[in-house]
Amino acid sequence: MQDITVEADERGVVRVTLNRPAVHNAFNEGMIGELTDAFADLGKQDGVRVIVLAGNGASFSAGADLNWMKRAAEQDEYANREDALALAKMFDTINTCPKPVVGLVHGAALGGGVGLVACCDVVIAQPEVSFGMTEVRLGLIPAVISPFVIAKVGQSAARRYMLTGERFTAAEALRIGLIHEVSSALEAEGAKVVEALLAGGPEAIADAKDLIADITRMDDKGELTAHRIATRRASDEGREGIAAFLGKRKPGWLT
Repeated sequence: MQDITVEADERGVVRVTLNRPAVHNAFNEGMIGELTDAFADLGKQDGVRVIVLAGNGASFSAGADLNWMKRAAEQDEYANREDALALAKMFDTINTCPKPVVGLVHGAALGGGVGLVACCDVVIAQPEVSFGMTEVRLGLIPAVISPFVIAKVGQSAARRYMLTGERFTAAEALRIGLIHEVSSALEAEGAKVVEALLAGGPEAIADAKDLIADITRMDDKGELTAHRIATRRASDEGREGIAAFLGKRKPGWLT
C-alpha cells in the first residue's frame, strides 16, 4: 500500500492523502520521501491549481512513527542527521510549494502532524481535533517543525505548547493562528476555500505566496513591494485581470 495517494480532478485540484491509517498516518522514511517527491512534482506542473492535504482513517497525522524514531535512535549521529534533514526537506518542500495548499484536519494532529498543519496555506479543522507538540514528554524537542510552527503561531504560543507538551483544542488552535477555521462540515468548507483559490490568477497566487515569504525575511520592505506590484501589473495575467474587471467579464483563467 502506498504511504500517500494523489488524485487530480479536471479543474487542477489535487488531493494528497496521507495513507497509513493503521498508525494514524504517522510518517516514516517512506511517507517522508513520497510527500517530498509529490509536492516537488506538483509544484512544477502548470495544470495544478490547488493542493488539498488530508488524512485517511481516524486521524490527520500522529507525527513521526515511533518505530521509525526507535530505529533512528539506534543509528549513529550521522545517520540520525541524514534522517532529520530528509524530514526538514519534506516540510520545506510543502511550505514553499508555489501552489496553494489547503489542509483538512480531523481526529488528531500531533508532533510532526502540527508541522504539516503549519506548512499549509489555509487550514480547516473539525471541532473535536486534538493538537499537540508532545515531544518533550518523550525526552525530545520539536526541532524540525519549529521554524514553521513559530512562523504561524509566534513565540508566545510556541513557548507554552512546545514546553508543556499539552494537547489543545481546535478552538485554541484557531485562537493562536495555527488554523483558520473550525467546522464540522470539513469537506464543504474546504470546497469553498478551493473555489476562492481557483478564482485567483494562478501566477499571482504563486507570486503572492513567495512575496509573503520574502517580506518575513526583510527589514526594508518598501523597495521590494514596489518592485513586486510593478512587475505583477505589467504581467500578462495582471493586465488580463484588470481588463476583465473593467470589462465586467471573467478573467481568462476562469474560462
